[in-house]
Parts: sequence; structure tokens; C-alpha cells
Amino acid sequence: MSSGMPQSETAPILACTVSRDVQNFDLLIEDMEAAMGESWGDLGFAEALAFFGQPEAETLEFIALALDGDDEDNLVLMGEIISQAKTRDIGVILIAEDVTPASLHQLLRKGADEFVPYPLPEQELQLAIDRLRSKEDAQATQAQASSAPLNAGTSKEGAVIVVHGLAGGVGSTTMAVNLAWELANVSGNDSPSVCLLDLDLQHGSVSTYLDLPRREAVFEMLTDTENMDDEIFGQALVSYEDKLQVLTAPSDMVPLDLVTPQDIERVIELARAHFDFVIIDMPKTLVQWSETVLQAAHVYFAMIELDMRSAQNALRMKRALQSEDLPFNKLRFALNKAPKFTDLSGKSRVKRMAESLGISIELQLPDGGKPVTQGGDHGQPLATSAAKNPLRREIAKLAQSIYELGTGEAEAA
Repeated sequence: MSSGMPQSETAPILACTVSRDVQNFDLLIEDMEAAMGESWGDLGFAEALAFFGQPEAETLEFIALALDGDDEDNLVLMGEIISQAKTRDIGVILIAEDVTPASLHQLLRKGADEFVPYPLPEQELQLAIDRLRSKEDAQATQAQASSAPLNAGTSKEGAVIVVHGLAGGVGSTTMAVNLAWELANVSGNDSPSVCLLDLDLQHGSVSTYLDLPRREAVFEMLTDTENMDDEIFGQALVSYEDKLQVLTAPSDMVPLDLVTPQDIERVIELARAHFDFVIIDMPKTLVQWSETVLQAAHVYFAMIELDMRSAQNALRMKRALQSEDLPFNKLRFALNKAPKFTDLSGKSRVKRMAESLGISIELQLPDGGKPVTQGGDHGQPLATSAAKNPLRREIAKLAQSIYELGTGEAEAA
């Protein structure tokens, strides 16, 4: 075992224990030595965050985060350790003693891969390591297989459908993900090709909603779009169920002005050339390239809810676009968690809201309830996790109408 900060002169460090005091977990020390030999080290909570940024951390396969009841006051710090580890593709095994289920649930939601109780059952740590390695191998195989090469010279001129949430939590990513999936399956074997672009570069969660890996190739492509070609764009995409191609947000949080309007224009044009439909999930913030997306959009869904924050933001959005002579008429306001048909009071509020803002609410989506959140947590679209959910049914109807409209226009042309 290496004591203190791991050293790399002898052998690369493949694993680290992270704890307040590893001596409180003597059985863990024995099991780590049995499983990893000399290829592991020990870190304190604060040391771990600093170590992740050092070159020696590049060889880490996993960390064993050990905690007991006295550590529950530091859950925020441990959650940050897990988050930082996962952004660097480092596995996390939780070793816990006398920790409440609520705290364990919180840390597992942060992305911890395995949980092993302390005192450690015989061979359980080794089994957890084996499962972790098997999962990483499977993900690597899937990632290699999911980059389908794009046909050079293709020119489909696909339709661009944008989803923009005008307030936090109004369901824009849920809408974008499920609309893309429904379009990709709208007509069986004859379904159109669909590409989903997550342009919420900082907080984009499309990859989470579909349980897809974030690729470094996304950042590399976005920072050098002048040299982007079909092959580079194809390598940045990840395939979901061999039916939907996804450009996830970068693995690290980056500034929204990292890309220019010209960068976004190139990405959209290349996506349009290869796919029948391009679905874009936008950040809530208006940025320099928001106009580029608005101009490129064939349909621009502005997601709102029946509350004051949505109403205020819709009004501000309207004023901003009209003051710059931008095509406000492209926006199609979509009300999420709309009142039920029998809720006359709610229906009246929707009408008053639209009249006071001077807008038309063209799409009303029902409240899907907890299954929507659960589907996102499990990385599955509603068609898989809750096929009979009312929200899923409404999005499926919308996808069908968009597909029929697109097919009709193509035949007319």
C-alpha cells in the first residue's frame, strides 16, 4: 500500500481509497492489498479533489470511497468527489458503515457505481471490482460500435426542430429526447433518420436521459468546426439502440460562448445533410448563437408551465426577439403539465395567460407524473419505461403529425 499521496515512480496507481482515516477501515486495507497489490494509494476527502487534476490520476480505474456515520455531515464534499471522478471516467465503489439509507441514496444518485457494506463480506470487494471492470469493458465496446460512419456527400436537407425551456424544470429535455425517439420509431422499418443535438453545453442532460457516455470528441469537434468533416462529426455522435444518433453535451462544463454562431451553423448544416430530422435541445440562456438556431429552425417549441415565472420569461423572450426584428412568429408555445380536460378553472387560467401575453399556446402536454422522472433516472425514453403514460402518448401524436407533415411536403416538392 502507498501511504499519503500516491506516487507513480514504481507502478501506476490503479485505485485509491478515499476516507477521513483509512485506519478506521482495516478490513478494507487488507482487501485492497489482496485485490490490487501495490497499485493503490490512500487519500483524504480534500486530497482526492486535488489529486484528480494531477497526471498520476490518469491511470485510476476506480476509487473506494469509505465513510461511516461521522462523515454524513460531509455529504456535499463526497458528492463532489463522486461527480469529479465520474467526469474523468473513474469508477466509484462506496464502502459504508452505519450510514443512513437517505445518505446512501443521495451518493448513489451522484453516480457511484457499486455499494459494499462495512465490515466487508468475504470477497465482496473483489466482486465489486470485477463488476465495475466488466461494465467499463461493455461501455467501451458499445462506444466503439456506436459510431456509425456517415455517408459522405449526403444531402437530405433535414427539418430542424428546436426545444427551448423558458424556465427551469419545464420539461424541455424530456420533450426533446422523447420527441426524437418517437420520430425515430414513427414508421417501423421505414422510420426517418433522426439526430438529437444537446446544445446546452453546461447543464445538458440528454446523455443522462438516454444513459449514453459523453465523448471527448464532442469538445474537440466544437472547438474546431472549420476542419469538421463527415468522419469527425460521425465520431462525435453516439448511437442509441441503433435508431437515434445523439450529440451529447461535452463531458466538462464549458462556457456557452465557447462556440460561435458560425460553429453552430456548421454543425446544424452537417446534421441536416445526413438526417431527416434534427432535434435541438437548447440552453435556457440566450447566447450569441441563439439567433443562428432560431433562423435555422423549421419549428421552435418554447416550453412553459402555468406559473408566473414562465409567463414573465415568455414576455421577456417576446420583447427581446421583437426588439431585434427576429422571427418571433416561429415560436410555438408548448404548455407542459397542462390542466386536465375536466379542470375548467385551469383551462380558464391557460386562456387568460395566453391573452395577457399576446401569444397562442398551440400545444398542451399532460402531466406525466413520477414515471417521467423515473424514466430519466433510468436512462430510458417514455416509450420504453412507461409506454401508456399520457405525456408519452401526446408526444407520440406530435411526432406522427410532424412526420406526416414532413412526408407530405417532401412528396409535394
